[in-house]
Amino acid sequence: MVSIELPDHGKEGRALSWIRRKIQQGLARPAPRKGTRPRLSPVTRGGFTIWVPFWLSLGIGLWFWLPADPGPVSYGVGTGAVLLCLALHAAARRLAEAGRLDWARADILRIASLALALVLGGFLCAGLRSAAVAAPVLEFRYYGPIEGRVIDIDRSSRDRIRLFLDEVQLKDTPPERTPDKVRISFMTVPDLPMPGERVMLTGHLGPPPGPSEPDDFDFRRNAWFEGIGAIGYSRTPVMTVTEAVPGGVLAMLRIRMRLSALMQGEIGGQSGAVASALITGDRSGISEATNEVMRISSLYHIISISGLHMSMLAAFSYGAIRLIGVSAIALGGSLLWPLHKIAAIGAIVIATAYLLLSGGGVATERSYLMVLVMLCAILVNRRAISLRTVALAAIAVLLKGPEALTSPSFQMSFAATVALVIGHGYWSRVSGYVPMIFHQPAMLLLTSLVASMATGPIAAAHFGRIAPYGILANLLAVPIVGTIVMPMGVISVILAPFGLAGPALWLMGLGTSWMLDIAEAIAGLKGADLIVAAPPSNVLPLIGSGMMLAALLGPQMRKPSGLMRKLAIFSLPASLLVVGSVLWISSKRPEVLISADGTAIGIRGGAGRVPSKPSGGSFSVENWLHNDGEAVSQKTAAARDLWSGPANARDARAGPDANPIAVIHLTGKGAAEALPQRCKAATVIVSDQLLTGSGPVRGPCFLLDRRRLDRTGALALFRQGDSYRVVSTTVVHGRRPWNRPRVAPAERLAAELTTYLTPPLSAQR
Repeated sequence: MVSIELPDHGKEGRALSWIRRKIQQGLARPAPRKGTRPRLSPVTRGGFTIWVPFWLSLGIGLWFWLPADPGPVSYGVGTGAVLLCLALHAAARRLAEAGRLDWARADILRIASLALALVLGGFLCAGLRSAAVAAPVLEFRYYGPIEGRVIDIDRSSRDRIRLFLDEVQLKDTPPERTPDKVRISFMTVPDLPMPGERVMLTGHLGPPPGPSEPDDFDFRRNAWFEGIGAIGYSRTPVMTVTEAVPGGVLAMLRIRMRLSALMQGEIGGQSGAVASALITGDRSGISEATNEVMRISSLYHIISISGLHMSMLAAFSYGAIRLIGVSAIALGGSLLWPLHKIAAIGAIVIATAYLLLSGGGVATERSYLMVLVMLCAILVNRRAISLRTVALAAIAVLLKGPEALTSPSFQMSFAATVALVIGHGYWSRVSGYVPMIFHQPAMLLLTSLVASMATGPIAAAHFGRIAPYGILANLLAVPIVGTIVMPMGVISVILAPFGLAGPALWLMGLGTSWMLDIAEAIAGLKGADLIVAAPPSNVLPLIGSGMMLAALLGPQMRKPSGLMRKLAIFSLPASLLVVGSVLWISSKRPEVLISADGTAIGIRGGAGRVPSKPSGGSFSVENWLHNDGEAVSQKTAAARDLWSGPANARDARAGPDANPIAVIHLTGKGAAEALPQRCKAATVIVSDQLLTGSGPVRGPCFLLDRRRLDRTGALALFRQGDSYRVVSTTVVHGRRPWNRPRVAPAERLAAELTTYLTPPLSAQR
């Protein structure tokens, strides 16, 4: 220890002695005592709370990735492992405090045990949620009378009105086989009933459809977690059996529908439909053409994806209440509470009322939770805008509905929010160098740019679209929505009971008309809609994990550390992003695609994929073309040169010229008569009819009729040299509660087809 001697002269000497002690402490700090905690690791230094959603997401993603539903044994082992991890977490601290374990190792043990506990907790949470929503799924095709209570009304992507019914009754169907909820589309616009009314109609029902190809989106999973056990359509009128009971859980939904009708009637056209969607959440009046231009211009998130309207409403309410409070104080009033806390409470009340009024959609609920956390942070004197508040909102959403992790709505909204929070930190450090007059335009430009960059890869992976002019559209439209549309919407709701909502709705209509004009103008620009090929299913988890890790480890870049340490910290997220991007770029689309019902076949030719027919199986064909990255219609694609023959017996050649295979598509009632003369060697015959019995199929061809395709689901054939690899949807999606577990027959059929397609096919001829 360095010794410094200073003379002692009374008070001055005591002061000098104090200075001496401080100098000595600075020159030679005492050795750390046993059990003293050292500097924290990068994970704990930034706060462990922001890491909780990441670990939960890993566990939830693991549950959805498994090829089969875990059984009770797996859940029991997982529960025991969680308890063991929590015990290790507590023991590590006690051992370190007792000096039996140094803090560095104790810190690693505590972080690892808690992280593993959260991963397993997310896994168990997903399983618990799946069991909680379990409900009967219709296992057969049904046609006949359908009776149920109306719980919601919306519009499909094909511009068809859809009714959602619960308390369902089907003729000659026992309750244990009757779905709890059904969704029915209408070929023509019916007289819409009010929510809560019990209605009756005649229609077709069936189980929710599977993916259009093995790696595509599985609607059955979404239907399972929404409790929808059957979907169908109807061409008959809707008859009201009993009127809605006053009050009850659907009373707010009826108010919402009446307010929606008022807005659409006062404003009119698609402007009124968009205004209604923003305030009431009722999107049934928005046509698919409007939805399409909104998607192309990258403005669809305003009404659908991000819950932006909830954030705007809360911000307007908070600012308006603060302005009223300031005005009251200026006029001589006084407040018992701080004004910003009063404004936060008022904004919470208004946001909660809006949540109930809008029907509580997934995006709205998520945005509400985020707004609630931020406003509560104001009440407890915490920073409202931080990664911690975003993490708390994400934790609440994941625990409430783990399936939200797989939805584009969750991924895009939280990616944009996290990017904006991080960008806000950088902006606060450089905004002082920007002239005040440019602050608002610069912030608007930067927020649009940052949000677009964060959500762009996710939108491209889910929707196969890139919007090059999205930033421009948002710069022109979002300020109008925030300053005119949403404020006028709130005012119109307040004035509607008194019949005074007309002026506010007129101004709101001007704002939504401006937004639609911007969307149409941007969508009409050359190159406004770029279609990209769909990535393999493992790409988005890799890119998403890389983006999450980059955001969580980003604060470490501001720490004073060496270049090699920073490179080491970012090596993992960078590797995940690079691997995911390479897999996306290098992925190959299937050579042949066969729909699950046998109504469509698509073969890739020199000019792109060619469907077997210009119509029929249109939903599957549209998805195939879009996933290929082609912006063409089924009719245009079918006009390409590949298929020949009559409409009910189409014939094409697939594969290399040295070893081609014949693909024949037999449809309609004449398929059985045409089969014998068509069944030849090196030929695959696909039919939408039942052409096989329970036994094996005899003949030189390979037959895939409706019965066999019902087992395999949609099929994809990938060329590998002169042979093919056959992938079955049933095998890929495995045994899960939301699908029919026929994996063994599907595996056998896929193996038989793979063997049949292996060379030398020419020897069979």
